[in-house]
Amino acid sequence: MIVAVPREAASGERRVALVPETVTKLIQAGGSVRVQRDAGTAAAFPDEFYTQAGASIVDDPAALVSEADVVVTVGKPAPAVLSAMHRNETLVGFLNPLGDPAYVKTLADAGVTALAMEMIPRITRAQSMDALSSQSNIAGYKAVLLAAAELPKFFPMLTTAAGTIRPAKALILGAGVAGLQAIATARRLGAVVSGYDVRAAVKEQVQSLGAAFLEFDLGESAEGTGGYAKELTPEQQERQRAWMVEQIGKNDVVITTALVPGRKAPVLISEAAVAAMKPGSVIVDLAAEAGGNCALTKAGETVTSPNGVSIIGAVNLASTMPYDASQLYSRNVYALLSPFIKDGVLTLDPNDEVIKGACIARDGHVLIGGPA
Repeated sequence: MIVAVPREAASGERRVALVPETVTKLIQAGGSVRVQRDAGTAAAFPDEFYTQAGASIVDDPAALVSEADVVVTVGKPAPAVLSAMHRNETLVGFLNPLGDPAYVKTLADAGVTALAMEMIPRITRAQSMDALSSQSNIAGYKAVLLAAAELPKFFPMLTTAAGTIRPAKALILGAGVAGLQAIATARRLGAVVSGYDVRAAVKEQVQSLGAAFLEFDLGESAEGTGGYAKELTPEQQERQRAWMVEQIGKNDVVITTALVPGRKAPVLISEAAVAAMKPGSVIVDLAAEAGGNCALTKAGETVTSPNGVSIIGAVNLASTMPYDASQLYSRNVYALLSPFIKDGVLTLDPNDEVIKGACIARDGHVLIGGPA
């Protein structure tokens, strides 16, 4: 089994799919690993770290993957990498099958077996493989740091000779992995934190981190499959937004994390809600790449509303902490592949629950996603 690790194709992507720690494990399992030159440099894993772990360094991306059995990436591979892959070669990465169905067809036409990390089922056995959670954890942490840096006031309460500084108030919308990490981080920095989620089941998790849980009756459960929230009806969304105006206006910082797989992100913060916030307040929108939870969000930009609220359209925050993000992602990949490696050979079981959930293309056929 030859595993290839190309450089990431996306602009600004600093993560690498496998780190030396995992390279060593794959070699011990009987495989060999080839890494494109400088693939890990931006994540603080120079080439010599890989050679010390037993990997080979290759310059040409086509040569890197043409003889490989498995190609591991963080995001979609470069077109040159995909075109050099042979039929029945396995590709592992964040491949966005629900957001880019045409690409799934491209993978099927190439004849590769494609495993999408974001499609790994959220079951107990697959927790160590859950790359969405490992990367969202980082995003939630970094979102709070961005807010703290932008906010023109302290997060914690301070008692000084000049008087007392009141703590900042932070509201986290969405209590998934990113939201819970944001709550925990904001609490560590000393803010008064509250959380909200349409899934009432997460109330205890929010409260266990020392935050208040805001409750609003939607009239029915919004619990979806796989631990996600399901999309609300237009009427529910309108009622929710009206209630949000009042709640958001009470806070100095709002961090939004609400996503629905394969759909545009729900707008939780209307222009009226932004207008209700005090000048200098900060919104960090972790759903910016999916359209944004705030009506004024611009992906990849920080904009200022007419009343002086900063809206940070955060994108790919995990990549801003590439060392730890790469380590976690690499371990997720190894946890996914290792059960199917025997005597140095990878044999995926198409009937395995995890593989069935993650495999989006195989033998020239689209299995998940693809054109309607």
